[in-house]
Amino acid sequence: MALPRLQTQYNDEVKKGLTEEFAYANPMMVPKLSKIVINVTMGDAIQNVKLLETAAAEIAAITGQKASIRRARRSIANFKLREGQPLGVAVTLRRAHMWEFMDRLISLAMPRIRDFRGISRKAFDGRGNYSLGLKEQIIFPEVEYDKVDRIHGMSIQFVTTAKTDAEGLSLLSRLGMPFRSH
Repeated sequence: MALPRLQTQYNDEVKKGLTEEFAYANPMMVPKLSKIVINVTMGDAIQNVKLLETAAAEIAAITGQKASIRRARRSIANFKLREGQPLGVAVTLRRAHMWEFMDRLISLAMPRIRDFRGISRKAFDGRGNYSLGLKEQIIFPEVEYDKVDRIHGMSIQFVTTAKTDAEGLSLLSRLGMPFRSH
């Protein structure tokens, strides 16, 4: 089976570029993408659990992997939330699924965002991991616009083995993430 296009690009070009930029002594020090976590949380799911089922089906269509339901960790009276109530869905992608999803996100989904000028460079966590928030799930071609009941957003975390934000930024931008130029 052939490697995903983005993984081949990482192996052929990105590793060499990162090694030259940061002068790594050992090839194992070169940062890599370890996983992508997609999370959809819906506050309305407290009243209507059916919303979570449709969100899980949409995320499964987008990622090609079954979504797991996330439940509330503790009760919060002001939000009428009980411990154990379903709140959202999440998918963790690794290996080939991760590379295929990132390729589709960069080349197909992001260009479909209205008034898109690039993504912020400020959403790094201090350890080289990046968080991206999307306002609409309909930017993905796998989601059929006519069958969407409600537009919801999602958060996507790119977890890397980079030690610093500079290394993480360099890794993701070399992979093709369209960062805004200040």
